[in-house]
Amino acid sequence: MRKYEVMYILNASLEDSARQSLIESMHGIITNNGGKILNVDDWGVKEFAYRIEDMTKGYYVVVTFECETAALNEFTRLMHINKDVVRFMTVKQDEE
Repeated sequence: MRKYEVMYILNASLEDSARQSLIESMHGIITNNGGKILNVDDWGVKEFAYRIEDMTKGYYVVVTFECETAALNEFTRLMHINKDVVRFMTVKQDEE
């Protein structure tokens, strides 16, 4: 399994319960496909440097995880589809 880090921005106007269930479902994609969540860092609501789709704020989450390529592909596919995910970026971490 390879180690990855993803930062994603959720729509800041989501209710707390809806945001938590969305975060849990996204992390469930990784764990249900044999991966492991190593660290979750909620940054909270931050102001954007510029407008994104008429929004000025977003809820930032940074996650470190290990998974196989198939799990990462499914995670990426579902992040693209979800309308509450404003932006995301996944980075493969170096092997030590």
